[in-house]
Amino acid sequence: MEVQLLGGAREIGRSAILVDDTLLLDFGMDSGNPPAFPVGDVDPAAVVVSHGHLDHVGSVPALLSGDSRPSIHWTPPTYDLTMVLARDTLKLHGGSYDCPFTEAELARVAEVSETHGYRDPFEVAGYEITFFDAGHVPGSAHVLVDDQGGRSPNTATDPPSTSDQTTSDTDGTKLLYTGDFHTEEQRLLSGTTARPDADVVLCESTYSDVTRPPRPDIEREFAESLRITVWEGGTVVVPAFGIGRTQEVLCICEHYDIECYVDGMGKRVTELFLREGNRAFLRDPDLLRRARGNARFVDGRDGQRERIAEQNTVIVTTSGMLHGGPAMTYVPAVRSHPTNKIALTGYQVEGTPGRDLLETGSAEIDGRMMPVSAQVEQYDFSAHADRNGLRSFLESYADAKVLVNHGDRCEGFAAELREDGYDATAPELGERIVV
Repeated sequence: MEVQLLGGAREIGRSAILVDDTLLLDFGMDSGNPPAFPVGDVDPAAVVVSHGHLDHVGSVPALLSGDSRPSIHWTPPTYDLTMVLARDTLKLHGGSYDCPFTEAELARVAEVSETHGYRDPFEVAGYEITFFDAGHVPGSAHVLVDDQGGRSPNTATDPPSTSDQTTSDTDGTKLLYTGDFHTEEQRLLSGTTARPDADVVLCESTYSDVTRPPRPDIEREFAESLRITVWEGGTVVVPAFGIGRTQEVLCICEHYDIECYVDGMGKRVTELFLREGNRAFLRDPDLLRRARGNARFVDGRDGQRERIAEQNTVIVTTSGMLHGGPAMTYVPAVRSHPTNKIALTGYQVEGTPGRDLLETGSAEIDGRMMPVSAQVEQYDFSAHADRNGLRSFLESYADAKVLVNHGDRCEGFAAELREDGYDATAPELGERIVV
């Protein structure tokens, strides 16, 4: 089996892994300025998608240009989330260089889509594929690729070179692509417990240098901070990613009996998760239903947002890093009073307004640099495993080959693993690895 990373190698964003030049795992985009897309020209026989975040699915419709019609395989929530994200991408960037696909290509996605549940093997392009719950966002999956002993790194028409002749070509190779995963319990999802047998593990490493406090401690601190601010007469703006993070925060607010508003993409995604075919991918569908009932949805008409910002309340809204969405209305409205609060719920990428706000007390909002007198706090509700979670997951794969990807310090983490006896490397972008 031959693996080539076309994105996500020693970086976060645009994840794309090509297996034997025929099977593609994920095809994302980095939504920075300018955006970045996977490298190389690909024409896969099939595509398997781990989960519905932009850096893993953002470029998928572009694979359906011209006469290309590879089948696309994912869980039901991942399909639904991909369509939501793709329509938003077209709305924001359609017709520009920033959009890798057209309306016509997006329309073709439904024609080639095939959905699958967890632990339900299926065959595609000569491989047996199995999804396992990754605990990251609803529908997220570890992807087990089993070549069943029948494939070599080259096509059937090209005999393999001597360097390609490995024992795994005879006995079969099992590649576990972890995708993004979490090992700790969240309100929305349970942590991953899946540890399928694998010869090779392609493992994300986003938080390989971070050790978090227990999730219940973070929740209690967050809830207490919200309560105190509202009790003192302030307004709390909670910027949150629309997929997963908004719903997690709504569930926390419901558990701690904190009333809130919800605005932005998170509204649509909440309803999407509660659809008939998606509820089974939640830890507790009834909890999310109660959380939806506890929240008041904002439609943004007739100055509604401005009026809400004047109340003593909690507002959960996109975007999570303050570079768009309804937060562009709420943050300016609350920024000037020190009783108010902006409670960031995740990592703020360098160069984003959220990062600037944390570091300088000012942020560029809608093209204007604004000093912020409101309190600013940050809570780590990440849905990625931290250092301890990554190490505990990999304990089951001490005898496997480990390929480290999707991180800012892939080489460093791979070196630490090697010191502990693992056969670990961090492939470069475009590098071909025979496993």
